[in-house]
Amino acid sequence: MRRLTSSFLASVLAGSLLAPLLAAAPATAAPARQIEYTEWDAPAGLQALPAGVDRRAWTTPWTSPGFALTRLIPSWSARTPGDSQVRIEVRGRTDATTSSWDTIATWTSGDRHFERTTYGAQSDDLASVNVDTWVVPAGVTSYQLRVTMVRAAGQKTSPRVDMVGAMASLLPSVDSVRTSRPGPGRGVVLDVPRYSQMVHSGHYPQYGSGGEAWCSPTSTSMVLGYYDALPKAKAYSWVPSDHVDPWVDHAARMTYDYEYDGTGNWPFNTAYAASLAGHAYVTRLRSLREAETYIADGIPLVASIAFGEGELDGAPISSTNGHLLVIVGFTQSGDVIVNDPAAATRAGVRRTYDRGQFENAWIPKSGGTVYVITRD
Repeated sequence: MRRLTSSFLASVLAGSLLAPLLAAAPATAAPARQIEYTEWDAPAGLQALPAGVDRRAWTTPWTSPGFALTRLIPSWSARTPGDSQVRIEVRGRTDATTSSWDTIATWTSGDRHFERTTYGAQSDDLASVNVDTWVVPAGVTSYQLRVTMVRAAGQKTSPRVDMVGAMASLLPSVDSVRTSRPGPGRGVVLDVPRYSQMVHSGHYPQYGSGGEAWCSPTSTSMVLGYYDALPKAKAYSWVPSDHVDPWVDHAARMTYDYEYDGTGNWPFNTAYAASLAGHAYVTRLRSLREAETYIADGIPLVASIAFGEGELDGAPISSTNGHLLVIVGFTQSGDVIVNDPAAATRAGVRRTYDRGQFENAWIPKSGGTVYVITRD
């Protein structure tokens, strides 16, 4: 098990010691934003199903982040050959009670035998589910994840789970945050390829019709392209040859949530990315200063933002209730450089946004949510 607060994730991944730098420059006023990501690598019992066994479950230990978490987002990396799948569930407890198990998702890497899905609110006791996020209004002090592998009776090939993790958070409800001071990412720009979601408008209504609906798989694909980890041409051979960036159409299909009716499910995107790059998960950060540690270590970030008209100067769209883009670097003065897939063409994808405006479109709106995708 690896337990990492998001402040230290980049430095642990790169083997550097940036904690004093981060601690010296808090980005927001009190109260503190409490975030912890915990991961279990290659859980025992989930590497393969023995012959004659078609179902097996594994449960994490009770895990306490040290605060009363009110949100939890799981992540996983799995393989589901043939007619097989994995199910992710979560429950929590307080000093007084333990909640029921809530299902976050049943997931497969393909869609031939089963349509990957979430399960709606499930608001029966302490918590409810909002697509990919477990919501606990009063908070719980600890949680467990349960992962179940299932395959069709008689199938020889087995699903396997390489990693399961969870981001737990307790965040203040704020309308705005103080702009963070620039740090180690100043002047660093990563060579992330540029893809536009808008060139896919009208593609595949069964997977959301492209265009404005495909910001998440387009952003995920840009990071995979950066790592030279896009799927092989055979995987997207079903896409017509005249489609620009056909791997984006494929990513939309492989991340589509049939209950949510969209491609924006956060852990569905990281599970897809993990199958190609090697490691990916959803977490939250406290500021762009924390994001800079990733950029300085060569790790682009997919960030979830939302903004109203006039709140993000230079954006290709006037407003959005939820949008994904890629943080690729920073100017010398600390403004954020992004690949924004909402641009009409590849040529307009690279943008520079004001640091303070971006943080206020990101931190209060999605809690600072990011996809962290790395090459193993």
